[in-house]
Order: sequence, then structure tokens, then C-alpha cells
Amino acid sequence: MKRPKTFINRVLHRHETYLTLIIILFSVVTANVAPAFLTAGNILSLLRGGAGLGLLSLAFFVALISGGIDISFPAIAISAQYITVRTMLAIDVNSLVFAFVLASAIGIVYGLINAFLITRFKLPALIVTLGTSNLYHGGLLQFLGTESVNVGGLPTAFSDFGRMSLFQISTEQGTLGISLFFVIFVIAIVLTWFILRHTMLGRGIYAIGGDEEAARRAGFNVSRIQYFIYAYVGFLSAIMGIIHVSMIQYANPTNIVGTILLRVIAAVILGGTSISGGRGTVTGTLLGFVLIVLIDRHLIMLGVPAEWTDFFVGIVIVLGVLATHIRLRLERKRLGELVVERAH
Repeated sequence: MKRPKTFINRVLHRHETYLTLIIILFSVVTANVAPAFLTAGNILSLLRGGAGLGLLSLAFFVALISGGIDISFPAIAISAQYITVRTMLAIDVNSLVFAFVLASAIGIVYGLINAFLITRFKLPALIVTLGTSNLYHGGLLQFLGTESVNVGGLPTAFSDFGRMSLFQISTEQGTLGISLFFVIFVIAIVLTWFILRHTMLGRGIYAIGGDEEAARRAGFNVSRIQYFIYAYVGFLSAIMGIIHVSMIQYANPTNIVGTILLRVIAAVILGGTSISGGRGTVTGTLLGFVLIVLIDRHLIMLGVPAEWTDFFVGIVIVLGVLATHIRLRLERKRLGELVVERAH
């Protein structure tokens, strides 16, 4: 009779374990080459600067485990951001609450449009979101123009939000604190984890990713769940747009699109989420996100030219897909052996 797995065996069979070891190894090497890597200022800067990428990674992750794929999130993020900024300037409103509410509404509506096209016409999510990405961004440029809004022209609510922190501490590097950007990211992590692990909606998302027809026969309302998925992607993308403009103090309708998609995909795939859906964890996505942020911001500390960053991110995507594929094949093999053993 086959022995039950010990705790150590279970840990060693988890994708997240090896990803954690890679992160530790990369951090140790980088810290030895550049001691500034482990300073409080650098760590807090990573938490602040990475929050936007983290939100988009969560959004892409939710869509991917459902068996779909949404690549319109950069266009939704910049559209929600720029429309909100221009609206606030046009009606002379300087309220952070208004900014979040308006941007969220825009993001959700755009996400619902994606869901409508996917569910109503049974079109592939990749094709739909590829088309709407160009539609949303092209419409933004056509109807609102390409004029940038510099820090002097932005409502002060954004600059005030960019300086906010949960608490502040005094160090040799000056006054440092945990940015509210990171706090919002943590809230999004907890919310996403709770939905996926502790609600029937989350079970439905995984079920659709595993087998949509089987999920439908099991009683899940596939269309309603897909409407939620793409609305949630739009919501998180819009929140990222407000965080982004508050961080860089600059609103440009050509930002985000074309610069962040590759890194988000890399983070989620590296985290072990299956590209065919049905498998993946929030923890894995977060670890993938952490590794991508470390690579993106610290390869230069290891003497690697900045021009090579995209090359290494591309390698990460390929290796991530390969590792996930090998892991799934090994799991199927172990499952087959178990079935044969029980049959005898």
C-alpha cells in the first residue's frame, strides 16, 4: 500500500517552494553585489513601486484560471486613469474618492463589455480582448487626444495620495513609510484569495477553467461568473491606473499600454498558473510577481545592461510555461500510477 505523503514531501512537490528558493538565491546574490539592495529605503520603494504591477497580476491571474485570457487590462488602466483626470479637470473636482469611484466605474463597464462579447457571441477571450484593447485605447486617443497632464496641471488629490503612508519611521536615509499603494494591494490580495478559496463563485471560476461544460452541468452559471471575472479585471485595472498617476505625477494616454503586459504575463505564468485554466494559486502569483519585480529593477545591479531586461523576462516566461507543463505531466503520471495501484 502506498504511504501517505509527509509534510516535507508535500512541500517539495509544490511549485511555490522552488519559486521561493529562486527568490532567496537571487536576493542573496544581489545583496552581495550591491549592499544597498537590503536597505529599508530600497525595500519600501519596491513595495510602493510594485503595487500597480501586483494589482494587474492579480487581475490577469483571475482571468487565466477561468480558462480565459484578458490582455485588455493595460488599455483599461490607462483609459480609466486618463478619462478620470480629464473629467476632474473639466468639472473642477479635486477629490480622491471621486477619482476612485469614476475610474472603477469605467473599468467595470469596460470589463462588462468584454464579458458581453465573450459570453453572448461565444468568441475566444484572447481575440475579444485583443480587439477591445485597441478599441479602448484607440478611442481614448481619438476622442480625448494625446495631450499629457503634467504634475502642475494634475488635481492635488493625486499628489497628496502619492505621499500618503500607513506610518512613518525615521532612518539614516530620511523619513520612510509604508505607502498606501501597498496597503491597497494587500487588500486586493486578501479579497481575491477569499473569493477564490471561500466562496461558491471562486469554486465556479476554477471549475470553468477546468472544464466549462462540466461546470455548466454541475450547476454553475457560467455566463454570470464570466461577467464577474472580466468586471473584476476591469476594476483592479482601474485602481492600478489611479495608483500609477499618483505615483509618477504625470498623466499620459500612451503610458502603460505596451510596457507592462509582458511583465504581468510573466509573473502569473511563473507563479505556476496553467495557461489552459483551472490551476493556480494567489500565493504562486505573488511569488512570480516578486521575482519579476526583482529582475526588472535589480538586474542592472548585477551588471546586466538595462536593454537585456526584456530578454530575461522572455526567458522567464518560457521557463515558467515549461516548468508548469512538466509539473502537470508528472502529476498526471502519479495519478495514473495511483489508479493502477488501487485497481490491483
